[in-house]
Amino acid sequence: MNLKDEILLPGLDHQFAFLKRTFKQSPESVLVIGSSSETISLKLSEKYKIKINLIVEDYESLMNSKLLLDRKNFACKMMSFEATDFADSSFDLIYAQASISSTNRNKIVKEIKRILKPGGYFCVGEITLLNEEVPRFMKDIYNSSALLPLYTNNLSKYYNDRNFSVIAEKDFSSFLKDYYSINMDKLAGTKENLSEREKSYYKKLLNKVSHESKAYLNLGGDKYMGFKVLLLKKGES
Repeated sequence: MNLKDEILLPGLDHQFAFLKRTFKQSPESVLVIGSSSETISLKLSEKYKIKINLIVEDYESLMNSKLLLDRKNFACKMMSFEATDFADSSFDLIYAQASISSTNRNKIVKEIKRILKPGGYFCVGEITLLNEEVPRFMKDIYNSSALLPLYTNNLSKYYNDRNFSVIAEKDFSSFLKDYYSINMDKLAGTKENLSEREKSYYKKLLNKVSHESKAYLNLGGDKYMGFKVLLLKKGES
């Protein structure tokens, strides 16, 4: 994998491209939230010429981040997204791509508000509901990943109610099919290159990715699951 080119998260590279188009500031402090965000961190560091903070919630993701990112330009730490170790008003920009659409969203957003400077910016990509009626196979996908998506038409209001102004927004739901198709292709290649011991170790993760991808692609997940990106500005007070 060419780390500098591929963002293997819902929304692929479209959220970062959206940020470049809509965010015209020069932040001095940036936080990235979520596993598999190494490429995003690299791109942000290259664009703004600053050290990037990255937080993940599990040890395996932390080790991957430290392996892929050097300590000179990146600070990788394991923290709960809803209770970080950062001081109040620490960051000019926080970036989260498909990492906070969870059952803990309210607590995570409250924490993001605490550590974001007044007038600071939050670029968030959220898994959303395209249809308020959710079939069983989609509920299984959400439950397996502890996701609690909001209805796409209510997303802006959710953040407005929490003292964020919406600077720009874009629906990238049409690219979810590409994301899951890429997942399936990479999964096939990954399994071929893993030892039996590694297959056993990663069995749960591989099965989860395979199940979600197949369900989305084969059962019509595009009718129910969306992905929306917002650039938000925190209120000054």
